[in-house]
Amino acid sequence: MTANSQRLIPAIMVVLGLPLAIVLGIALIADGSGALGATSPSPADDCQPGSITPGTSAGGTPALTTEEIANAEIIYNAGTELDLPAYGETIAIATAMQESGLRNLPYGGDGSLGLFQQRPSQGWGTPTQIMNPVYAATAFYTRLTQIPGWTTLPLTVAAQDVQHSANPGAYAQWQPLAAALVTAFSGTATTCTNDTGVPASGTTHLPPGFSLPPGTPLAVQVAISYAVAQLGKPYIWGGTGPAGYDCSGLVMMAYRAAGLSIPRTTYQQVLIGTPVYNLSQLQPGDLLFTAGSDGTPANPGHVGMYIGSSLVIQAPETGEDIMITPLGGYWQQSTVAIRRIVYE
Repeated sequence: MTANSQRLIPAIMVVLGLPLAIVLGIALIADGSGALGATSPSPADDCQPGSITPGTSAGGTPALTTEEIANAEIIYNAGTELDLPAYGETIAIATAMQESGLRNLPYGGDGSLGLFQQRPSQGWGTPTQIMNPVYAATAFYTRLTQIPGWTTLPLTVAAQDVQHSANPGAYAQWQPLAAALVTAFSGTATTCTNDTGVPASGTTHLPPGFSLPPGTPLAVQVAISYAVAQLGKPYIWGGTGPAGYDCSGLVMMAYRAAGLSIPRTTYQQVLIGTPVYNLSQLQPGDLLFTAGSDGTPANPGHVGMYIGSSLVIQAPETGEDIMITPLGGYWQQSTVAIRRIVYE
């Protein structure tokens, strides 16, 4: 056992208040109603004031889709990772809005690609790198921050100095939208997406005798035990606990309990860790992604965590509780990506 693994053991007791063997070895029977003394709020109630939800407009601009909001949040998060001021994220989001409509486009004029329509021929990176939204946003910020006095320049000038566009004045029209998005992300850190349409047929308890295979990394044990402890709690749109969770909020908080920080949304989570290419290669702790009803195969909108024994734990949709569902059926037919967060 590594020193890091040893340091994680007390965290299990703090998070769950129970020995790990009890959590993983004995079925956890939830209250039949799934109630925890609180009513599951509606999606509109759960999203905090100032947040921007799919299908709504911001600052008089056209309504955004879930994919567009998620891509904007990726750009925002990349800027905060670099400790940039909010103006930097505003410039970047406005630029991506003009260049791609906040869509990760695999095509463009003169070989341009991705959110910012960056060209491999101009030193932005390989096509694969540019199509990674986190990489593309970071590359944009790298060039932006090399401009002398960029924080005092008008948005159109700063964006143009990076992009060298044939239509530099066009960036200004997106500044209100970009500023509204930055304000929302800084206050809520969630896209408030809803995974409606995900079939939910499962149980809120582990099967008798369930156990993880020998050699399961301790961080995975902690993440799974945290997720299992949430069984029977309600799906809450945008929720990150403790009263309830949405799909990506559940897996994010499970890995946070294990001392690992992963992004908030499915659109970001599908880009981290290492890929797994076949369901036959699944290991406990792997994340399974499906398009859901508000995503696409390229930008999946739903996620569950494989816990072993052909079982997946998930927060399905509004009106349903966190549950364990079989790998066969929905997951087997609909999984579009698998990512391994922990490996030893």
